[in-house]
Amino acid sequence: MSPSSHAWFLAVLVASTVPAIAAGSRVKDLTVVAGARDNQLVGYGLVAGIASDGDKNPIYTLQTIANLLQRHGITVPASTLSSKNVAAVIVTADIPAFKKPGARIDVTVSSMGDAKSLQGGVLLQTPLIGADGKVYAVAQGPLLIGGVFGGAGGPGGATVQKNHPTTAQIVGGALVEREIPTLLVHDQAIELLLREPDFTSSARLAATVNAAFPDSAMAVDSTTVRVRVPEGQDASPVDFIARLEALEVVADAPARVIINERTGTIVASSRIAISSCAVSHGNLTITVASNLDVSQPQPFAQGGKPVVTPSTQTSVTEEKGALITLPEMPTVEKVAAALNQLGVTPRDMMSIFQAMKQAGALQAELVLR
Repeated sequence: MSPSSHAWFLAVLVASTVPAIAAGSRVKDLTVVAGARDNQLVGYGLVAGIASDGDKNPIYTLQTIANLLQRHGITVPASTLSSKNVAAVIVTADIPAFKKPGARIDVTVSSMGDAKSLQGGVLLQTPLIGADGKVYAVAQGPLLIGGVFGGAGGPGGATVQKNHPTTAQIVGGALVEREIPTLLVHDQAIELLLREPDFTSSARLAATVNAAFPDSAMAVDSTTVRVRVPEGQDASPVDFIARLEALEVVADAPARVIINERTGTIVASSRIAISSCAVSHGNLTITVASNLDVSQPQPFAQGGKPVVTPSTQTSVTEEKGALITLPEMPTVEKVAAALNQLGVTPRDMMSIFQAMKQAGALQAELVLR
C-alpha cells in the first residue's frame, strides 16, 4: 500500500471524528416538527416536440394521444396515429408543508416507454395526484434534460449518449392548486421527531428543552420528544417553535463502520473501538490465461487443414503476511494508525473489519452497502 493510499484511508477515518469538546447542534438541524412534512405527488402525461426519438407506437401512448385530441374536439382512431414525436411519461414531485395555491414546485419527468430521448420536449398539462387521489398541483413546461442522445443506431450506425436523456426536470414546473392540511399542535403539545433516532439524543433533547421551558418536554421514545405549548400560544405556535429550534443539543451517535464494496469506501464514526487482537492478512491471486494455438499440417500433406488448439495456463501467487498484535484501541485515530501498519488496500481493510466483527474484537456496528 502506497503512502498516498495510507493517507487516503487515514483521512477517511479521521474525517468522521469529532473534537474532544463536542459542539452542540441546533434543534432545527436534528429534528422535524411532526406534521410539517413533505408529501409525494405523481402524474401521468405526455411530452411532445421530440424530434423522432419518441415512443415506437405503444398502444398506451397512442390511446393517450387519442384521448387528448378528443378533449379538444378531435376524434381520431388510436390506430391511425404515430407517436415518434411524443413520449408517455411519469411525473413526480414532493410538495412541502404549508405550500399555498399559486406557489411553484419542481417536478421530475421520466419516460415510461421506449423513447430514446426527451430532448427538446415540452410536458403537456399533467395533474399531480396525492395518495388520497386528489389533485394538488398541475405540471407543464419545457424540459431540462442535462443529457443528449444522437445517432441512427442499429447495425453500422454510430450513436452518442451523454448522461440519461430519458429523465428530465422542470424547475418550478408545477403550480400548487390545493394546500395540504397540516396539524402542528395536538392536545396543546407538539412533537419533535429526531432525524436519527437515538435514546440518548432523545433524552438530551428533552433535558435541553426543559432547561429553557421548565417541565414542558418529555422523551417518548428514541425518535419522539413531546413538548407542551405554553398557555396562549397553541393557536399560533410559530414563535414558540422558532425558539425551540434555536436551542442547541449535543447529539449522540452510535459506533458504526460503513463499508461500500462497490466504491471501495470505508467511513467510521469517532466512537469505534477495537479490543486486543492479532491480525494477519495476505493476498491470494489466481490468474487463468486462455490461449488459442494453431496447428499447421505437414508440408504437402493431402487434405490437411489448420486446427485451432486451445490451451490454458493457471498461476497462483500468495503474498506473505505477518501476524501483527493490536492492543486495545479506544479511538478511531489509533485504529486507523494501527490498521495502516498492515500495508493493505482499502478493499482488504473491508475483509479485516468483517473478520474483527466476527471475532468480537470490533466494538461497533458494521454496515455493509
